[in-house]
Amino acid sequence: MIDWNGKQVVMIGAARQGLALSRYLAQKGARVILNDRREDSLLAETKQELSDLDITWVTGGHPFEILEGTDLVCLSGGVPLDLPIVLEAENRGIPLSNDSQIFLEETPCPVIGITGSAGKSTTTALVGEIAKLHYQQRKPNNKAWVGGNIGNPLIQYLDQIKEDDIAVMELSSFQLEIMTKSPHIAVILNLTPNHLDRHKTMAAYTSAKSNILTHQGPDDIAILNRDDTQSRKIYNEIKGRLITFGVNEPHNKQDATFYKRGKLYLQASGQIAKIIKADQIILPGTHNLYNILAAIAISAAASFSMQAIYEGIVNFTGIPHRLEFIREWGGADWYNDSIATAPERAIAAINSFDRPIILLAGGRDKDLPWGKFANLVHQKVDHLVVFGETVDLICDAIGEVIPDQRPYTIDCCAGLEEAVQKAAERVEPGDIVLLSPGGTSFDEFIDFEERGKRFTQWVKELT
Repeated sequence: MIDWNGKQVVMIGAARQGLALSRYLAQKGARVILNDRREDSLLAETKQELSDLDITWVTGGHPFEILEGTDLVCLSGGVPLDLPIVLEAENRGIPLSNDSQIFLEETPCPVIGITGSAGKSTTTALVGEIAKLHYQQRKPNNKAWVGGNIGNPLIQYLDQIKEDDIAVMELSSFQLEIMTKSPHIAVILNLTPNHLDRHKTMAAYTSAKSNILTHQGPDDIAILNRDDTQSRKIYNEIKGRLITFGVNEPHNKQDATFYKRGKLYLQASGQIAKIIKADQIILPGTHNLYNILAAIAISAAASFSMQAIYEGIVNFTGIPHRLEFIREWGGADWYNDSIATAPERAIAAINSFDRPIILLAGGRDKDLPWGKFANLVHQKVDHLVVFGETVDLICDAIGEVIPDQRPYTIDCCAGLEEAVQKAAERVEPGDIVLLSPGGTSFDEFIDFEERGKRFTQWVKELT
């Protein structure tokens, strides 16, 4: 354990991760300076959360003066590395860290770290459920801890975690790009363009994601998607054991999971075991098939029981805001996929349904390509409702409405509430009404969760 007593730590960003880490460090005796660009008047409730601790607040900007005498600078997930104060810290030789890095350095238990461009939250939640079942059935005195980029930051539970517990963490590229420690089991689900507004290039984004493997050793385990072209390119970075997952049966006897004739299989130590039938899985879509194949591989790597794996999958209904069924109204089924903040994720959602689709898409763009999204809309979406900052961008990608060709209509709305009303006007019995924005929520909401909650509220208010 690190001795934090008397160390000066500057925490940049008073968001969820920053608050949890500030509390932990202050309780360990560190002199914490919590810095946020927002004005003091906007942080009253946030400051109240930490009012019981001796924390110095510096708000309204990022003055370099707070770096004087600082031993460590920690970043909340949304803080860019090219922020002037971060660059200045690096120039002064002050190390950078974050809550996930410090958790990995200090936790006594093994860690499963899960990243990828899509499916992180679903896979983390599913593996977490399997882990909890395994520990309830086999190790009732120990516990599985689930969090990271989803749920609560695990740093806040560090003092409760025991050596024989296990932690399941979702890790974002923002967290990974500065980390210097890898989890025992490191998972990359897929690598497709995402967050290019921050990382600028696909190469930089891939480098950030693959950093989850960089600090592994020969006794560690890497789990990669063998059907994903970009993931195959980083096989040479693996230092320990490799387990792959994918739809098609592997050509060799390597440890892997695969799908064949309606069943999901695990191949381990040259033996093949059937895990579950595909028609027993609740979650729709090919993308969720990949998530479940990944979860089986992860669970096998962690030595979870077959009983826990089966029960975890067969009872898993998904996570809020990811293809979440809201209600039936107007003869149509309404789904909330607010977590889809990139075109690739919206594509996966659209491909999950074979019925007529009314798609609500929009939000704020992340400098990502919309060409494949537009092609799929022309194939599968009957009515497109666009909203938010990306209205013109999406409409330019789709082009004009052509008679008797999908999409039959395109409606442009200022915000999501108006988009819900417009979708309600278009709906016909048998339709799927799908919120899968493809853009972030920051043009209108705090985060994708608030966007999903408001969408759910407005859909439930339809009469």
